[in-house]
Amino acid sequence: MSADPFRPFETTLPLDEANQILREATAGAEDGEIFVERRKSESLVFDDGRLRSASYDASEGFGLRAVNGEVAGYAHSTDVSIPALKRAAETVRLMVADGGGTLAEPPQPTNRRLYTDADPIAGTSFPVKVETLKEIDAFARDLDPRVVQVSASLAASLQEIAILRPDGVQVTDTRPLVRVNVSVIVEQNGRRETGTAGGGGRVGLDGLIEPDDWQARVREALRIALVNLEAEPTPAGVMELALGPGWPGILLHEAIGHGLEGDFNRKGSSAFAGLMGQQVAARGVTVVDDGTIPDRRGSITVDDEGTPSRRNVLIEDGILVGYMQDRQNARLMGVEPTGNGRRQSFAHKPMPRMTNTIMLGGDADPDDIVAEIRDGIWAVGFGGGQVDITNGKFVFSCTEAYRVKNGRVGAPVKGATLIGDGPSALKRIRALGNDMALDPGLGTCGKDGQWVPVGVGQPTVLIDGLTVGGSAA
Repeated sequence: MSADPFRPFETTLPLDEANQILREATAGAEDGEIFVERRKSESLVFDDGRLRSASYDASEGFGLRAVNGEVAGYAHSTDVSIPALKRAAETVRLMVADGGGTLAEPPQPTNRRLYTDADPIAGTSFPVKVETLKEIDAFARDLDPRVVQVSASLAASLQEIAILRPDGVQVTDTRPLVRVNVSVIVEQNGRRETGTAGGGGRVGLDGLIEPDDWQARVREALRIALVNLEAEPTPAGVMELALGPGWPGILLHEAIGHGLEGDFNRKGSSAFAGLMGQQVAARGVTVVDDGTIPDRRGSITVDDEGTPSRRNVLIEDGILVGYMQDRQNARLMGVEPTGNGRRQSFAHKPMPRMTNTIMLGGDADPDDIVAEIRDGIWAVGFGGGQVDITNGKFVFSCTEAYRVKNGRVGAPVKGATLIGDGPSALKRIRALGNDMALDPGLGTCGKDGQWVPVGVGQPTVLIDGLTVGGSAA
């Protein structure tokens, strides 16, 4: 348990006075809250045989919001005090004065806990963290003489939030987050290649610094680097594409997930706007956003408006059945909030955001799926990408991929880029594997300048006719 419970409405912001200020700020508004946050984070980076950096950061602040229709007044401060709260209320009132709205019902409370509230920074001593990084470096170099550089990092944070609503309802959540990353560079005959691996979640660091855990990540990073040493140039053209399970779901997240967020659809700027109840994917395709999976990186007990997280079905058997909603967009669209109102920090307004976005598995054997490919690519690792929300067009780079001809997996390929659009890709899905897996805990999602941790997952997926960019063999 947390040694120092986060109780801002019992200490720096006395409940009765804070609630009175909030009620005055939201008079005539439809919604609003005081969001108070305390956060601390630590990061260690061990690079090229030495500890390159060790940083620690702590912050605290509040945001005050009043919402009426499409208008939201928001003010924030790092000074968590009644005078600062009064100044914020005056600013917010300028945006929603005399709104004439009726205050919306508060979120339903929950006693559910999806993760520990223990502090992952304090749970492991600093010398142990440094020694673990040294051991990772030494282990990687001993595995293969071709290893010429190793970079390893440990990151841990603890976010504590408290939300006060105008009706006096309080909601709190304590969110740990940890991550371990390993990057290995290998060299052979003058050629250098990189492999990376890592993972984490809303757990303590103790499990991640166990040798069995980090050694597996080192071996995976080395395996990817050695695969890339043998990679050939990627041929370009329209090909069949098999996506591996787990982390390749990042393509689903970017190319499809953002287009299913409520604000884009309310404004008509999503490629999926106006398609509710229509077939938007091949039969058998079901996509959910699930913030309730215990200990996962993208999970939240409650969102940043106090709404309990949910398992929301977005596409069911190819039919669009739901969007992800915060309170404001849900109200404007006449539907219920879905527990997807998220913000980066107290300095940001909440908006509809993904949690753990997953395509459910089918019944096909993954080996049979790859064997179906006549001429294409089997992509099992992904790097960065870009997406246009208005039409779903995407460009993604592969970090591990293989050429497949006549059902036979051939040489690894380097420089493969996937080009297409989410709505078309969904309709071209031909098979779904029975191997649905979640990513290892890597994802961070950006939207409108805000970044939040997320998760993805999917089975092996076979897609017809996707454009692959590369260089001719």
